Amino acid sequence: MSLLASESIHDQQQTGPDYIQDYLSEFVYGGIDGAITTFAVVAGAVGAGLDASIILILGFANLLADGFSMSVGAYLSAKSARDNYSKHQRIEYREVEEVPESEREEVREIYRAKGFSGRLLEEVVSVITADKDRWVKEMMKDELEMMPDSRSPFKIGAVTYVSFVLVGLIPLLIYVYDFLFTFSGDRFWATCAFTGLGFIFIGWLKSYINQTPIWRGVIETVLLGALAAAVAYFVGDWLEGLIMG
Repeated sequence: MSLLASESIHDQQQTGPDYIQDYLSEFVYGGIDGAITTFAVVAGAVGAGLDASIILILGFANLLADGFSMSVGAYLSAKSARDNYSKHQRIEYREVEEVPESEREEVREIYRAKGFSGRLLEEVVSVITADKDRWVKEMMKDELEMMPDSRSPFKIGAVTYVSFVLVGLIPLLIYVYDFLFTFSGDRFWATCAFTGLGFIFIGWLKSYINQTPIWRGVIETVLLGALAAAVAYFVGDWLEGLIMG
């Protein structure tokens, strides 16, 4: 069975929480990038004293274009990694066919370095090299240090884009509401509050994925978002003063 066929079966069989968790990291990092990038655009526009309609135009243009760019990058990166694995896998299959003794000696060296010796070492080498697929898999893992990723590159790109747009939309919600109806409070500070809640949620998810303390993931994400927004705000304010005099 080919690598791609086995991966397809794996995708079809995998459902529920495990399937969702496979793509959760893409959702988290796409969301972080989306929220930080859009929030920085809004902050920079507010710092420059731009009209709310301009903020909406810049915000949505950035949201959709940057999200697409990031998702394409994620797709191409995942596809490149899969293609690279497949290329080296074909090379290993060819070497197993053409120079089996050399490849067998490489397996022997790998397990000798792990502490095997004597009869046990030879038995391990014999078992591994008795099956060509198992042999190649061993060479990929221990010689080349490459592991297959059964996830779909297309789904990785799609999840990244959806997350970027959904979470990145948060800094624009108050301005959308104000455009459709009317918001009586301070739009920017309300945006900061909503975006802060988004950062807290996405920071919590990041901690869950990385198995780190929740407080650390939340604080890191909130601080990064606040720093990006502060830089954008003051740059916008400085440029507005420089250009407009």
